[in-house]
Amino acid sequence: MKISLFIITLLLVVSCKKDDGVRNDNPYLIDPLVSLNLNLNLPEYNPLNFPGNSIIINSQGIRGIVVYNVNNDLYTAFELSDPNHTPSNCSKMTVEGIIATCPCNDDNSYDIVTGQHQTNENRYPMLQYLANRTGNNIQISN
Repeated sequence: MKISLFIITLLLVVSCKKDDGVRNDNPYLIDPLVSLNLNLNLPEYNPLNFPGNSIIINSQGIRGIVVYNVNNDLYTAFELSDPNHTPSNCSKMTVEGIIATCPCNDDNSYDIVTGQHQTNENRYPMLQYLANRTGNNIQISN
């Protein structure tokens, strides 16, 4: 009896999957391994101490990651490769204010607060990463 209960419990624990709310159903983009710890005490991350500011991390993701401070408690992190075509020489988006724009002559632009396409809700949204603040650190992962 104890062995069967142990086996059932073990199966339930092993079969549980973390549901973090971030999914990549996009056929154009891979889901790269991302793991960043941004220490807000460091000068390069200082802009993230103030709501409305963003920074770009070029060292991870497909074409880089934009991190945005919504209100000092909520941060967003999105992939900078345009989600509506395969990565190419022109697919790295640029950010101005809260708008990320693709230079590939396809008029794709996205809101870096929500990740949504600016003019066409049927287009893929930006690939989102998890962003959690703990103390003076922001952990970005997927």
